[in-house]
Amino acid sequence: MSIGTIGRLRTFLREEEWQFAPHERPAIPGSPGSPDHPLARRWAYALIAVLVGLTGGLGNALVSANTAQLQGALGFDPTEIAWLPTVYVMTNASINLLLIKFRQQFGLRPFALIFVGIYVLLTFAHLFVHGFWSAIAVRAASGMAAAALSSLCLYYMMQALPARWRLKAIVLGIGVPQCATPMARLFSPELLAMSQWRTLYLFELGLALLSMAAVSWLRLPPTERQKAFEPLDFLTFALYAPAIGLLCAVLGQGRIVWWTQAPWIGWALAAAIPLLAGALLLEHYRANPLLNTRWLGSADIIRFAIVTIMMRIALSEQTFGAVGLLTTLGQNNDQFGTLFAIIVLASVAGVVASAVTLDVQRLTHPVMFAIALVAVAAYADSFSTNLTRPQQFYVTQALIAFSATFFIGPSLLFGMTRALQQGAGHVISFVALFGMLNSIGALGGTAFLGTFQTIREKAHSAAIVQEVDPTNPIVSQRIAAGGSSVGRVIADPALQRAEGAALLSQAATREANVRAYNDTFRLIAGLAALTTLYLGWLLWRRNRRMRRTGTAS
Repeated sequence: MSIGTIGRLRTFLREEEWQFAPHERPAIPGSPGSPDHPLARRWAYALIAVLVGLTGGLGNALVSANTAQLQGALGFDPTEIAWLPTVYVMTNASINLLLIKFRQQFGLRPFALIFVGIYVLLTFAHLFVHGFWSAIAVRAASGMAAAALSSLCLYYMMQALPARWRLKAIVLGIGVPQCATPMARLFSPELLAMSQWRTLYLFELGLALLSMAAVSWLRLPPTERQKAFEPLDFLTFALYAPAIGLLCAVLGQGRIVWWTQAPWIGWALAAAIPLLAGALLLEHYRANPLLNTRWLGSADIIRFAIVTIMMRIALSEQTFGAVGLLTTLGQNNDQFGTLFAIIVLASVAGVVASAVTLDVQRLTHPVMFAIALVAVAAYADSFSTNLTRPQQFYVTQALIAFSATFFIGPSLLFGMTRALQQGAGHVISFVALFGMLNSIGALGGTAFLGTFQTIREKAHSAAIVQEVDPTNPIVSQRIAAGGSSVGRVIADPALQRAEGAALLSQAATREANVRAYNDTFRLIAGLAALTTLYLGWLLWRRNRRMRRTGTAS
């Protein structure tokens, strides 16, 4: 590369020089300034925010929603295909620890162009992926690049609204990527019908190229830069990232290879615990830590972490519970069109309602309301039968989709406001915690519910089999009816009876799965109800303390 080319590249990546007015200064180094924009430019910022947010969210959603189709097309077994979304989360959950300092030291312009450019290259590389290890490498790298797109969505949305609505913009910016998962299921069948799995990646590449063009065309206002990186940051990351990655691997694969059957599960946990402990111990004694362990260990933040994880487990009712039950009953993405169209609309409604009703003084209330809705919806779903179809889930899944996007903005602001009260340095700690909780909470929710459903299915299968006595006239009649249904292709009476017994066994397994999913829905409803009561108790205790303080004063 010539010196002139390098110079032009540096000019292209260079942050603008900007003299900030007092009201335009960034809230913290690494975030954009807040200049006034004309209305047309605000609309452009909003459209780019939606484009970039959906691009980042769809990267993993398209793979997660079509694992069965990708498994056959790529020739992977169930364990191998499950690694693709898992490694994405492994890298996505920890990279924010360094991205914030990258923005603070090098500015927003190079951050946007470099990471969107990396995302384009990695998406393009997907088209040439055929082997297992190459697919793993590309998905892992995509997880790191996609984390930057979520940040860009947030910053572009902040420029789309006036400064007085900045908090509402944050709620919208964090909510837009959440709509990507139902959208992926909505139009995946059409994409797969065109040219199998390559069309998914071509669609993702098209979005990435549009995002690259949009970010290059309309810049974010520059930020205030400062020297941010310290040598110990990289040592902390070298300990923290593998620990989180190993934990994600265990959660993503445990229920598939089964927790007690794969020795590597124990070795991964044995390695993750000391690595994470080492990272936290190192940060505990640093003067300028990446992770402020004392603040992260405070009562408020621990309560925040518990509620966030519980909410993520409850929200797995949609991705694992409802979709899993319908898949067990023979439904697939082709039959989910109307259901996920409703879910997309409900998700968008949740984002808008969360922004419109935002009250900084009452951030706990929307979270409590959202998880209470999940409790009601999950309990209603627990009365499913083997005749349940997507139509029976329209209302309940709309409620859960609404809750998923309604809670996340206030949840982010709850922790962010407390971080800013302690100083700008605490923001890195909170962003790392928030990303980890949501990523690991989603994986952990699926792992926990999947394990519970498997255990309950075995229990129900055993109970049903005990009741199936071949000498029972009703059972014998059912076997004969099953055998007669294949009488046109199987003439041997013994083989007909064997086929009838096999069909009865399939029906018993299906019924056991339906009952197990109903148990799972009731478990989710119970956990969500307990979390709602816990939040209500915290609000009652806080209000009582405030009344006592007011009386004493």
